[in-house]
Amino acid sequence: MSGHSKWSTIKRKKGAEDAKRGKLFTRLARDITVAAREGGGDESANPRLKLAIAKAKAANMPKENIERAILRGTGKIEGEALEEGTYEGYGPEGVAFLVDYMTDNKNRTLAEIKRIFNKAGGSLASAGSVAWQFEQKGVITLKGDNLVFDEVFMVAAEAGADDVVDEDGTVTVYTPRELLAAVESALTDAGYQIDEAELRWEAKNETTVSVEKALANMRLMSELEELDDVQSVASNLSLTDEIIAAFETA
Repeated sequence: MSGHSKWSTIKRKKGAEDAKRGKLFTRLARDITVAAREGGGDESANPRLKLAIAKAKAANMPKENIERAILRGTGKIEGEALEEGTYEGYGPEGVAFLVDYMTDNKNRTLAEIKRIFNKAGGSLASAGSVAWQFEQKGVITLKGDNLVFDEVFMVAAEAGADDVVDEDGTVTVYTPRELLAAVESALTDAGYQIDEAELRWEAKNETTVSVEKALANMRLMSELEELDDVQSVASNLSLTDEIIAAFETA
């Protein structure tokens, strides 16, 4: 399992992932709005919008909130002007970070992210200096008690998936960026329940640091994710069992 997937699992166990419901809905609504703005309001013809709506429904976001976010994106009602992008940075011991943001005030967002990096003993980096260490992948997590790995693998592979991993009963499918929607549709058509489907930055190679420095980087990641304007955070930190145990008991 990749470092990012391990990090997601840790957060679920600790109950810390988007604990504030209103904050989660704000992030989901922004994602829907931008997807509709860029690709139109028809989810059948807009894979990014389809994924954003699916995530919103999975979080029990009210239907009217979803529809309003789509209307903002298509310009049928007024809404905040949103800008999205990615900041690059380094945490303690040179661990690489990518921070995806979506904001109505880029100067505010930059200042907040810079403050958190500096506080942790890290720093922001120039564009391109970190991104080459990552590649964007489609990541699909399946839910269900009776998943047969070989059967999931066959369906996913035929649809173009890169890899399928079974870790502690959680089956995760990795896809090329452009095939995320196609693989998700193939799995859904085969009767599988999708728990999560998203584009995610995956490190090409992971960096190993001491437990103390790893915990410092994990605290940095947590603080970045708490910012309202931050959509996701990825790093190339290697998470060993020792590090995971130390973080869970911290």
